[in-house]
Amino acid sequence: MDEPSFKQIKLSLERPYKDDNGARIPVLWDISPEGEHIYEKKENPTKTLGDNLRRIFIERGVDFFDWTKGHELVDTPIAEDADDASDTSETSENDILGGQAMNVEELMKMRAEIIPQLFTSLGEISLARDLLASLLSSSQPQPGVTSLLPSSQPQPGTSTANLSATVVTKPPPIESVQAFNAQLTIGSKDEALRKATNVFKSAADSMERGRIKGEKYWVDALKVRRANWGLNPAPLPPGSATGKGADKTSKDFLISYGLEESPALFRRQAVARMATDDTSAHGLVFLHRQHTRLRVSVSVVGAEGIPVTSQNAPIKVDTKSPEGALKSAQQEVVEQEIFSLLVQEAGNLPTASARVSERLIVIDAAHGTELRFELLDEDAPSPVIPNDLNRETCNLIYFTLHALLLRRHGFSQAQRLGPTGVIRGTKDISSPPLVLQPVIDLLQYQVFCERIQSEIEKMVTALSVVGIPASLRFDPIGETGRQLVQLFETSPGTSIGGEAVLRIDDRKMPLAKDL
Repeated sequence: MDEPSFKQIKLSLERPYKDDNGARIPVLWDISPEGEHIYEKKENPTKTLGDNLRRIFIERGVDFFDWTKGHELVDTPIAEDADDASDTSETSENDILGGQAMNVEELMKMRAEIIPQLFTSLGEISLARDLLASLLSSSQPQPGVTSLLPSSQPQPGTSTANLSATVVTKPPPIESVQAFNAQLTIGSKDEALRKATNVFKSAADSMERGRIKGEKYWVDALKVRRANWGLNPAPLPPGSATGKGADKTSKDFLISYGLEESPALFRRQAVARMATDDTSAHGLVFLHRQHTRLRVSVSVVGAEGIPVTSQNAPIKVDTKSPEGALKSAQQEVVEQEIFSLLVQEAGNLPTASARVSERLIVIDAAHGTELRFELLDEDAPSPVIPNDLNRETCNLIYFTLHALLLRRHGFSQAQRLGPTGVIRGTKDISSPPLVLQPVIDLLQYQVFCERIQSEIEKMVTALSVVGIPASLRFDPIGETGRQLVQLFETSPGTSIGGEAVLRIDDRKMPLAKDL
């Protein structure tokens, strides 16, 4: 897509000194109250030379050129006075120093320092005298000037011809050279304009990116607020004034995605803020995220004595949007809280043994059944086993842990929001529900039912072999799904039960009930 014409304009960053016609642009000094422009005056070389000569007479005397003749001093009253003054000064100096005179080395050193400077001054003065004599000889003699310099004579090597002005016209330039110079000038101006255009274009692009970034910031903030995530005032930045009378109003907000009844440690970690740059794809910055996930594994020893390990399927969440990123971060914090509760309860299991490390819990739940809880990196690979029947058991345990955690939070909330002002005894204060023990009970009950069913099926097979008709109806869980969910809301002592019915010779024999 072509850029608009105004973006293709390029301006020069250097100061212009000529206009489009090639004329010199004067330097503006001031503007009078009447609006008149005052420009810098052009310096006249003739006037500058006259000012310099006038300074010679003012600073060094009118008869300065009469002091020397042929590069030698002339006996003048001024020179004699200078000699007398020097003699007087030398006499007084000798009197002061007590008659001590300078030695030869000191005189040679002083001579080496003064003579080069004297020769330089002599050359400058002689050049100025010759130039002044030439100028005076080229014009009509004036009485005032003649009387001032009566003995001014040009040097032998100086021409006595009158000075005259010559008008020199500039030859016309060669057309090819003039065209080449014009191309260079136009090219340099075009390059300067292009550079200036690039500067303005980059500034405009930066402003546009800032505007889009600001709009995206508040659009994402409204999306987070609409999704009912918790918003808290952000603390003041470091270095802000906190004294009396200072403005302590928060200028930003933080997003809290932790559970309400979680411990303070996990609620402090579950904090995010809106991103102010383009480094984050979802527009959020998580301050304490560790990028881990919880994996539940169940290892069952088969009939051949080979253990078969199954794992729960990882939950995939789209983290490109702010809401998806918050859901993923909240899932991570909840799993970390579940793992911390499992570590606390693993050492107090009455019917199972456990081995606990920093990120791994191994529990011998039942005969031939091992239960593992691991905290892995978020991008850790998960092996896929085809026709894995125990995967659903791992998924059930994973989601059961979340339900048990919510039950524990509900109990803590009920204790916190209970009636105030009532003194409770030690018997009324009950411990919060456990999270790991119900899972162990369910696994042990499953293994128990499988072993009972296998033994009864052996009995049915033996009866059928001897010619006695027999049938078995085994129902390990007698409650419905709704009743099983309601068991999580009741007291921890509630258990599930089932029924096994064996028919021998068309007669009903209940073998087990409320297991």
